[in-house]
Amino acid sequence: MTERLDPVTLTLIEGAPSSSTTPSGMQSTTTLRRRRTVVGALNLATCGALAAAMAWILSAGGWSLLDGLLLTCFLLVTPWTVLGFWNAIIGLWLLHGRREGLAEVAPFASAGNSGEAVFLRTAVLMTLRNEDPARAFSRLSAVAESIARTGHGHHFAYFVLSDTSRPEIAAAEEEAFAAFRATLADGARAVYRRREDNVGYKAGNLRDFCARWGGEYELMLPLDADSLMAGETIVSMVRMMQAYPRLGILQSLVTGMPAASGFARIFQFGMRHGMRPYTMGSAWWAGDCGPFWGHNALVRIAPFRDDCHLPVLRARPPLGGPILSHDQVEAALMRRAGYEVRVLPVEGGTWEENPPTVVDFVRRDLRWCLGNLQYIRLLGLPGLHPMSRFQLLWAILMFVGLPAMTAMIALSPFAVREAQAAGAFPTALAAGLYSLFLFICLFPKLAGLADIALTRDGLTRYGGGARFALSAFIEIVFAFLQGAVSSFRTSLFMLGLLAGRAHVGWNGQERDAHALSWATAAAGLWPQTLFGLLVCGALAWASPAALLWSLPLTAGYLLAIPFAVVTARPALGAFLARHRLCAIPEEFDEPAEIAALARPAPQPVAVAA
Repeated sequence: MTERLDPVTLTLIEGAPSSSTTPSGMQSTTTLRRRRTVVGALNLATCGALAAAMAWILSAGGWSLLDGLLLTCFLLVTPWTVLGFWNAIIGLWLLHGRREGLAEVAPFASAGNSGEAVFLRTAVLMTLRNEDPARAFSRLSAVAESIARTGHGHHFAYFVLSDTSRPEIAAAEEEAFAAFRATLADGARAVYRRREDNVGYKAGNLRDFCARWGGEYELMLPLDADSLMAGETIVSMVRMMQAYPRLGILQSLVTGMPAASGFARIFQFGMRHGMRPYTMGSAWWAGDCGPFWGHNALVRIAPFRDDCHLPVLRARPPLGGPILSHDQVEAALMRRAGYEVRVLPVEGGTWEENPPTVVDFVRRDLRWCLGNLQYIRLLGLPGLHPMSRFQLLWAILMFVGLPAMTAMIALSPFAVREAQAAGAFPTALAAGLYSLFLFICLFPKLAGLADIALTRDGLTRYGGGARFALSAFIEIVFAFLQGAVSSFRTSLFMLGLLAGRAHVGWNGQERDAHALSWATAAAGLWPQTLFGLLVCGALAWASPAALLWSLPLTAGYLLAIPFAVVTARPALGAFLARHRLCAIPEEFDEPAEIAALARPAPQPVAVAA
């Protein structure tokens, strides 16, 4: 059992505790406060300028109820978009305008390359619920093999924490676990546990581990069924946690793996190049109150077990009961306990898979939406750091802006007719604001493209400049179409929440590429199509020019069904893979961990009763 460091030891390692530094002593609170003030001022000024321009446009011909509704929706949409814009600008500046940008954002990162001996015991946890056992255990085996190659494997143990409810999948899990355990030099370092129910969902699964085995380990590394990490990355992160005992959660920058599905391939290409500047920028000012995404992260067990108990919300479902999006709440509670939550904004050695179709993507998004909206009831939790409270609020606004945008689009034909009746309508200003807003929305993607182009050998890692440019064009078009489909479904879901009728389950996710039939796509996406026909028909009647201007935001509704069918077709995925379009660096230089997934899984062995 690893001994917890006492306050005297902490003082020797980190320096005397002081309100002038973060809990680990690695950063000045004055510096972080200054950064947050700058970011706050930039965002307020930008939002204010955009709101003023919108108000000026809407006031043409006098104010009406419609104008008030449009301005209210605009004010709800703008903050999330503007913060993403400034995060990307700051991140790009840190990556290419500062000599030691990473040190400014993650001063703990250098400890990962120290070469110090690893002495903390770490439990690698894979949480399962009705997932494909072969897929999950192939990834766990690859992680274990990679850790063993570092020479530090004896400091790690492996726990498969199953909440599976289907007996046939549970039996397959047990067989796959027996085969996995047989591959380890010390089979005692592997444990399989299956709960009879899914109490508390994934958070309850982890809490059960902490109660039963948490005292034997200092750190835990939660993995989802689709998670994959390189041993060198894990060991490097453990060294960082060792160097800073007041570092409570260290989140890695998770990227997508090579995908067979056309949808997943295009989606993760955009996420890949856009995440680095955005995450660098947000980490610059979030500092010790960073994000936690629930997997591919190191968590210090003792404070998590003792201080990160999730409340059960005293309200009727769907907003009441256990918290679905547990991770950011746990991050807030960890910071309240006096431990830092940090993200390591460095690419490499940590992967996940993305949904293979837009239907699967929307299904996952709705669970996140409900979980984030539950945070409304947690904003008043006592003792939270102001920055942690802001993070919870921001997670709520992430989804609140979607129905506001949908409402603006629904009201756009009426706004066009009112503008025509106004006479002296500032058309040029309206077109300029619309174009500027689209640019702000797109800027995190554009910053990611610029980051790759400005990085030495960056374009080469993506297959060359021409291939990268064509892939970027494909992904931007894709993002507009996909955004319309998912945001409309989320808007409908949130209306259902107001009526108390919305519900989401917690079950295994579809991860393999598969085709969607036209009937299946139509059954799930006809509301988007109908909405698009109504809005675009009304715009065409009111002003064909306005319809053309609207297409970046409205075409996705009209094309929802064919978009879902085409992007799910195996033929599209095969075509993109064959021509290396929307490819990620791992397709040109395959890591050993990803290559290991192509090997046949170890065969089950008989286990004595």
